Amino acid sequence: MSAVYDRIGVGYAGLRVPDPRFDQAVQAALGDARTVVNVGAGAGSYEPASCVAAVEPSVTMLAQRPAGAAPAVRAVAERLPFQDGAFDAALAVLTTHHWSDPRTGLAELARVSRRQVVLTWDQAFSAEKFWFVRDYLPESAEREADLAALSTVLAAWPLAVVSAVAVPWDCTDGFYAAYWRRPRAYLSPVVRASISAFALLDPALVDRAVNALRADLDSGRWASRYADLLGRADLDAGYRLVTRG
Repeated sequence: MSAVYDRIGVGYAGLRVPDPRFDQAVQAALGDARTVVNVGAGAGSYEPASCVAAVEPSVTMLAQRPAGAAPAVRAVAERLPFQDGAFDAALAVLTTHHWSDPRTGLAELARVSRRQVVLTWDQAFSAEKFWFVRDYLPESAEREADLAALSTVLAAWPLAVVSAVAVPWDCTDGFYAAYWRRPRAYLSPVVRASISAFALLDPALVDRAVNALRADLDSGRWASRYADLLGRADLDAGYRLVTRG
């Protein structure tokens, strides 16, 4: 995944701005942890003030970490370069699906911390409830079914606590479902470039879906078909916060 994000991660920090409502949920899950390690840290999204270390394999992502961010080491989740119990909490935000060996990575999180907080998503729920996946790009659901998301985390941590995190209509963090009420954003190749679900699919499939969406937006069919979404403040698109310890 390091090589992938070295390619698609350019400009990531500008489009994946942490959303304050997601941040509030993450910080609440971390609780009173005084030392936190952020694993799969990317450009540093959702790192609390108590973050004392970050782990990220991509040099492109590391270069986008802001001044004053926690010290970062180039490493992978499956081999964390820290002693047992080194941190109060370990944080992993939308990253487990990129790990080469998720079960080992999750075990490493548990080894180095007393509390673990993972933001991931429920693939089956998303495939059913998120209109872009369901109606325009079902191939992304087929690909996501094999990724290490909620079911993988719960298989490793069956007693963990799971809570839904709804996506606000004006979400500032440009992940896959962030633009559920702003569909024209998906027409932008710049926006799509910061979303791995698009970047890692066959471009022909993505082009087909985007062209269909463009036609429906221009004809007014999208607004008619999804009129129930236009007055909503947020949407449960399957994002889940998993807390253990």
